[in-house]
Amino acid sequence: MNLNTEQRLINQGTYAKLLRSQLPPEAFAPDPSKLIILGINLAILILGWMIAAQLDNWPVYLLWLYLPLTIIMANSVMSVGCSSHDLMHGGVIRNSKLAYFFSFPGLTMLWMPPTLWKSVHNRVHHHHTNGLGDPDRNYLETQPKNWGKWFNNLVVPSLEVNPLCLILGMTVAWGGHNIRTLTSVLFFNNKSVDYVPSAFTVSAKDRWAIAGELVLISIIHLAIIAYLQFDPLKLILGYFLPIGIGHAGLMFYIYTNHLMCPMTDINDPVVNSTSLRVYKFIDLLHFNFSHHTEHHIFPGMNSDYYVMVRELLKTNYAEKYHLLDAKEAWRLLLSTPRHYKDENTFTDWAGKITMPCPLNQKVEI
Repeated sequence: MNLNTEQRLINQGTYAKLLRSQLPPEAFAPDPSKLIILGINLAILILGWMIAAQLDNWPVYLLWLYLPLTIIMANSVMSVGCSSHDLMHGGVIRNSKLAYFFSFPGLTMLWMPPTLWKSVHNRVHHHHTNGLGDPDRNYLETQPKNWGKWFNNLVVPSLEVNPLCLILGMTVAWGGHNIRTLTSVLFFNNKSVDYVPSAFTVSAKDRWAIAGELVLISIIHLAIIAYLQFDPLKLILGYFLPIGIGHAGLMFYIYTNHLMCPMTDINDPVVNSTSLRVYKFIDLLHFNFSHHTEHHIFPGMNSDYYVMVRELLKTNYAEKYHLLDAKEAWRLLLSTPRHYKDENTFTDWAGKITMPCPLNQKVEI
């Protein structure tokens, strides 16, 4: 079933109005208990750094025992990122100043100034999802082949990506996104910047806030590195690997959120977003982050209730709702190009291969 027709697109607000009455009032109440989980994951990271600081006292043949903690720390990086995401949307506490305060440590692990996050994610991405105005969409074939587009083509999963570049790129892609977005705002702050898929601007006040937050974030990371005594082994096992693997896990979610979907000039999250099926314990660890279409319909909802929204979408919008197994979503990413030739067609870097968007068809759920 083709979903090209303009008549089939419904804006986000309409979905929210139609579905809200079928959900309990508590679904829209903040859930401060998630601050406890945030605190636990921050404690895990601090404990990991404390243990890493003692690695020079470990026998060489026992250093491998730290690797499970590296993985646990990587998950904590993902978890604090997901919880900070919910905090900034108001799903944990409503007070914006407290939300800013509690989200800062988690966003620090992402090298993301909270004021920038609020602009690029809450204000721009959520209101222009996978449209021409979305800075997080795929590049267009017609956009200049500059460093931003080249970097994306090098590391983003696609039909033409080099496997080694993909593996290494998973750990640094979030950093590349941050550099692209930060430099666009701090150095230029105008919509003519062409190395961002869609440049945006911030106020002068926010621009200074972003710069100040970036300095503080850099000081915190430098303090962690100094605490680990600039020791290569301690830094690899206790800093670079946990953060790199954590960022890679988040990029798995981010890549599958929208990059396989058609572009839409009406912000229809059921068409321009994708949700994943993952194991329940993963949803528990990551605050149901796999429920991405659901999140775009109700950004400030208590994430525990996204499972209810999923059932409503399966019942009411089965013909257009994108719900995929995580493995299938990854396969589709690796079997299609990553540049938009038009709203419903992908093409490669050279513009020689074209394929219709695979999610422009009915998805079996």
